[in-house]
Amino acid sequence: MSRIRQTAELALIALRDLGADSAGVQAQTGKKSEFTIEGGRFTLLRTTMDNSLSLQAIRDHRRGSVSGNSFEEEAVYSAARDCVASAEAAQPDPAWEMAADGRGTFRDGAPEADIVKLFDRTRELMDSVHQEYPRIILEQVIAAHANREGIYLNSHGVEYETLSGQYEVTLMFSGHEGDKSSSFNYSGLVTDSLDKPFLELGSVRQNLSDAERQIHTEPMQGKFEGTVIFTPDCLGSMLSELLDNYAADRVLLDGTSQWKDRLGEQVADRRVTLSMKPLDPRVVCGERYTAEGFLSEDYDVIRDGVLRQFMLSNYAANRTGKKRAPNGSGSMVMAPGTQMLSQMIAATKQGLLVSRYSGGAAGTNGEFSGVAKNSFLIKNGKIGPAVSETMISGNLAGMLSRVAGISRETVEDGMTSLPWLAVEGITISGK
Repeated sequence: MSRIRQTAELALIALRDLGADSAGVQAQTGKKSEFTIEGGRFTLLRTTMDNSLSLQAIRDHRRGSVSGNSFEEEAVYSAARDCVASAEAAQPDPAWEMAADGRGTFRDGAPEADIVKLFDRTRELMDSVHQEYPRIILEQVIAAHANREGIYLNSHGVEYETLSGQYEVTLMFSGHEGDKSSSFNYSGLVTDSLDKPFLELGSVRQNLSDAERQIHTEPMQGKFEGTVIFTPDCLGSMLSELLDNYAADRVLLDGTSQWKDRLGEQVADRRVTLSMKPLDPRVVCGERYTAEGFLSEDYDVIRDGVLRQFMLSNYAANRTGKKRAPNGSGSMVMAPGTQMLSQMIAATKQGLLVSRYSGGAAGTNGEFSGVAKNSFLIKNGKIGPAVSETMISGNLAGMLSRVAGISRETVEDGMTSLPWLAVEGITISGK
């Protein structure tokens, strides 16, 4: 840690000597060891190392920031000069400020890599997919261990030291049978343990099984309003867009959020509790402090259907007069429901099971429309064929108010913990 600390301290002194009223520095080193498999063969083994240096300066209520990758003394001084110059060129805004207190030392995940076991688990994954999913072609698999060591300092005496490491696995694959094939799909996870086979983690097994069933698809006919069951993978992307549209900095600063005056009000079904929980043990190497130097804490965005907290940075909170979010992470955790997934499917008269959604950004009113990919028709309580050329449309906020069910089962991929969510009143359109 000595060189990292020396670099951070040097940068902080330089920023203050150049006239910064407040300054913050984050210095990190990273090491990544990875295997790449393409077409069933190991094609790459490499280890890469990197440095990163991020500087922030506030002078006369003007904020500047720069990033670099060199710890050399002259490079640090140059970055500090650029940072202060950036602040001097900015517009004054009294909402800028940094944390005034906070200290901590954090060791998370698996900082030391077991490369031999990582290789063994990766080969095991390849062999298991070949045996259990013979119609799957793994286009690419990347298995890696990523380690980061860093320090954050600011001019108010805030100091955090971190050491973390995690294993990362990403698969890209498709199903094939004769001249038929599914569309490309992917699955990913992070973990701090190699105790379990990768096939048993996250949604890897389910995604592979679905890809085999999606080799043969049927175009859906007509248009109807029905129930969509979003898988945890798809739900994560839908919830991210929803929160960006209603609860994040941009929409509250420009006043376009439809939730801007609804804090403390019911905005979702009472069964919905959605939290940001980087400290949850199911989240691997979650955020420990924010970009502004505040110690991270878990919090509920929505609890029992009631909007409890906006996802505001300290800057946006100062600008809007609202409360700062206790963390700046994307570590979503949705509380599970009481129904089994099988019960949710059985209760669906007509609808879709949607594993992936592809569409443009929703409008400020939350209306969305896009293609339902890797999806299956549900009719009279039973899963039917995989469908193609199918669109879904609805309203993001309306999704949470028209909940038909939340599964008892959840999927943990090391980044989030999410259930299956059934939503009524979604328009489903075929040819």
